Amino acid sequence: MKTYREIQGGRKKGARGVLLASLVMIMLVLQACGNNTGSGNGAPAAGGNNTAEAAGSGTAAATALAVLNFGFIGSNKLNVPGGAEGWGFYKGIIQEELKKYGITEVKLTGFPNGPDQTESLISGRLDFGSLGDTPAIIAYASGAKTRLISQSSAHTVGYLIGKKDGPKTVKDLQGKTIAIQKGSFMHRYVAGLLQQEGVTDYKLVHMLIPDATAALARGDVDATTNLGVPALKLIDEGYTHLDDASKHPDLLGSSATVVSEEYLEKFPDFPKVWNEAREKALADLKQHEDEYYEFLAEIGNTTPELAKQVNPISDIKDTAFTEEGTKLLEGTKNFLVEEKLAKKDFNITDWQLQ
Repeated sequence: MKTYREIQGGRKKGARGVLLASLVMIMLVLQACGNNTGSGNGAPAAGGNNTAEAAGSGTAAATALAVLNFGFIGSNKLNVPGGAEGWGFYKGIIQEELKKYGITEVKLTGFPNGPDQTESLISGRLDFGSLGDTPAIIAYASGAKTRLISQSSAHTVGYLIGKKDGPKTVKDLQGKTIAIQKGSFMHRYVAGLLQQEGVTDYKLVHMLIPDATAALARGDVDATTNLGVPALKLIDEGYTHLDDASKHPDLLGSSATVVSEEYLEKFPDFPKVWNEAREKALADLKQHEDEYYEFLAEIGNTTPELAKQVNPISDIKDTAFTEEGTKLLEGTKNFLVEEKLAKKDFNITDWQLQ
């Protein structure tokens, strides 16, 4: 038989056990409430030094926000674009800024053209990306749920290159075959140019730039479009420089940085965060101009001198939107709608997130 002291000791231990269990339950409830309070849709709040853990450790939303998927046009050994964005990624400036908001990894993917990139954005494989204005406009007019958050350049020059011993002027393309990248800025440039020059009988064939260049060399096409350093190299090799967009301000291209509406639901303040990070990268770039052109030369497989000629720093915009850029977007959109390359008309301001 237990003594009175043994019985009392057992009662005290039992009471302590009940008390401890109660405290544990209270702590768990408070922790659950704390995780839910202020988390909303799981996005980290902009303006603070939040981490992925603070956004909700272990949740699917936190994991999704910790990794940012970015697409750009081009392919190079550094796997980064040019411009302030590319410089920012290359130097780690953008990554450091994004870490303040719980984004611990940025995955960059290069695409051969804009339509391929928009397809990945629409399917959810990308969160946002930078591409030419034409494919971005065509995608939005077709129902893509994207928003335009910046236009970092408004001076993209397309070139129209003729085959050797072929057409000498744009008018000589009457009845000829031209290789273009369907749905790209260069498609819009060539279609607009031919319209202005009164060329009505021609055939456009879709080819990526490497295939188009090879077809031009074989004489399978009469002309093709190209950009930047590769275009200048073709001209140096004896191909005919028929025209370029620098002669037609209304046919210049611009860049478009778009983000999916799905990602914006998770992180509504992302446009502000991204543009501030980009502006910091641009400010740093301007302090290291020679190094920047060496960087461009490396990703473009060219020389710093040629990189400076084709992509001068002065072409990079220091704000998300400019009057000049918006006017160019409006003109491009109107042309695409008139030519039925864009499915429906819309207001550029409805697409922009200012």
